[in-house]
Amino acid sequence: MFWVAVILGIVEGLTEFLPVSSTGHLIVTSRLLDFEGKRAEVFNIFIQLGAILAVVWEYRVKLTRIALDLPSKPRARGFVWNLAIAFLPAAIIGLLTHDFISARLFSPFPVALALIAGALLILLVEALPLPMRTTDTDSVSRPQALLIGIAQCLALWPGFSRSAATILGGMGAGLDRRSATEFSFFLAIPTMFAATIYDLVKNFGALEPGDLFWLAVSFVISFLVAWASVRWLLRYVSTHTFRLFAWYRLAFGVVILLVLYQT
Repeated sequence: MFWVAVILGIVEGLTEFLPVSSTGHLIVTSRLLDFEGKRAEVFNIFIQLGAILAVVWEYRVKLTRIALDLPSKPRARGFVWNLAIAFLPAAIIGLLTHDFISARLFSPFPVALALIAGALLILLVEALPLPMRTTDTDSVSRPQALLIGIAQCLALWPGFSRSAATILGGMGAGLDRRSATEFSFFLAIPTMFAATIYDLVKNFGALEPGDLFWLAVSFVISFLVAWASVRWLLRYVSTHTFRLFAWYRLAFGVVILLVLYQT
């Protein structure tokens, strides 16, 4: 169980905030490790909390300032309203479709299709001459926040990637790459926290005695790796496009389909 906990923590930390789909990678990794079922699902859900904490820690100064400014600063209240607006579409649709998605889409074949679909969308968005007029997450407008929230609904398809959906939605709404990436990070906090707590409450009984220790191991590893990934991605997007991730997703999706075809 040690290596299962370590590998899942690394995979979650590496992929949660990159536009490559952590859920898709965890589903495939769990299949390769022969660690599946409700117990594995609880593990994959719980270790997302470590990744969330990594974003909170990285932006602790900004988040603290926003919390302190909420009573008196319209800019801080506007930022929180934007997160709420962007959060709601996927939250509502996710609640309505949760059981269907869990039953039908959490398997390698739908994940492979989602990886390929997301790759093609990244290449399309990168090819478009999009106006990038917003260069600061504090300057995001209500309509831009709503568009990002609608785009996040694509992430309900396991394998599509919440990060990819929200970053591409942000770019389509007029944010530059860094601002779209940072807004995606901030939006991950309420979105992932709500989804994680909901799933944990629903499935926590699937755990076995001793699993809490291994969950803690995965949690810590996920936090450390995700923190490094967040810092790296912010530097990367300052001078690069997202095409590299598109080609990786495309190759990964095709490999999954080939393996499934041969078996």
